[in-house]
Amino acid sequence: MKLIPISTRGKVRAATFLTAGLAVLGGFAIQGQVRAAQYQYLLNKTYEYAFAELSTSVSQLDTALQKGIYATSPQLFSSLCTEAFRSALAAQTALGSLPYGNVELEETATFLAKTGDYTMSLSRASSQGLSEEQRSTLAALAQRSSALCQTLQSLESDLFSGTMRLEDLAQVQERFSQATQTGDQTTAGSSFQEIEQECSELPTLIYDGPFSDHLADRTPRMLEGQPQVSREDARSAAAGWLGQEPQLFTPVSDGAGVLPSWGFSAQVDGGELYVEVTKQGGQLLEILHFRPVGPAQLTREQAVERAQAFLKKLGYPDMAETYFIDQGSILTINFAGKEGDVLCYPDLVKVSVALDNGGIVGLESRNYLMSHQSRTFSAPAVSAEEARSQVTQGLEVLRQQLALIPTQGENEVLCHEFKCRNEKGQHYILYVNAQTGEQERILLLLEDENGTLVL
Repeated sequence: MKLIPISTRGKVRAATFLTAGLAVLGGFAIQGQVRAAQYQYLLNKTYEYAFAELSTSVSQLDTALQKGIYATSPQLFSSLCTEAFRSALAAQTALGSLPYGNVELEETATFLAKTGDYTMSLSRASSQGLSEEQRSTLAALAQRSSALCQTLQSLESDLFSGTMRLEDLAQVQERFSQATQTGDQTTAGSSFQEIEQECSELPTLIYDGPFSDHLADRTPRMLEGQPQVSREDARSAAAGWLGQEPQLFTPVSDGAGVLPSWGFSAQVDGGELYVEVTKQGGQLLEILHFRPVGPAQLTREQAVERAQAFLKKLGYPDMAETYFIDQGSILTINFAGKEGDVLCYPDLVKVSVALDNGGIVGLESRNYLMSHQSRTFSAPAVSAEEARSQVTQGLEVLRQQLALIPTQGENEVLCHEFKCRNEKGQHYILYVNAQTGEQERILLLLEDENGTLVL
């Protein structure tokens, strides 16, 4: 192969093109660096704003708590509790915007969530006045919030004076790790660790809310006093309920927790069947049957009948259909227990029925096992007619009945339930406390041909 020599003009032209290309690339690199610096600047400003919001919100929370300790007027106390709740919520939002997601801030987030929810629960009960125990708990929360406020204000002062800056997550984690090893108390990471320590010693909160400490000690009410069952007995029971041979079920799990259970799997009807049976009482806890489901052959009414028949086979008493979700080939029905004329929503069981052959492909009974118990209902102090006066004008009452509903703290309240419709055709459910005559809860129903979503 013959090499063709490059002329002097060609060499100059090539050098010119190369120089120009390098200049363009250099320009792009500089432009990229400038743009990256701009992005970093905006990101840091966002973090600084979030930090300022956190500090301000915690300060407002502290102020509301400090005032609430000494408030005697129910209206003023309720207003202060609402302000504390709003400030705690704003602080949680700001905390989530900071670049410390993987640094241990769980105690701080927990403190804000618990304090906000607890003050809101006090606001709802403000007309009854504070007990000494509640006032003492409020004072303890105020003490924690003051310590948190002082630490954040100190950090904010360092931040805006330039002695500390909000860095990216990786740098903060590295400095946090170094601080843990060396005991240095000047890094951002270790400062937040101090906040964590301040928020970790919360007073015991016993109230009707989701963060009440008594909920950690809950036991399944339905299973109290029932004997323990062996794995073999649990397997035999599961096979009997599902009409299968016990040898088909292979043990796959040994669950602990609030509802300890034995788990089994089996190959049935061309799919994987998973079953859980409680160790105490040997009750069916869950069914998941993953199999191909063919075109629907059953109506919704027929599927509900299949589900009710299965619940009777399991030994459940009178269960009433409440809501459903239609996934085309599978219908999932929510059932609530009935005791006389009272619909008991805490006793909830979900059953999924395949519409091709009516087989049970899903069951969840956790709520029922946790809540069902022997109940005695006292006569409502408020009649249905008196409760009806709490239904807002513009709502048409479609159905009325007595219902037991759970509170956020897992207590139960007997209510008059009113299913209503407004002028636009939207459906609502109003619950009026059968003892006080006050509105207890309002639910919005979003309904279409595929089921009902309760908000």
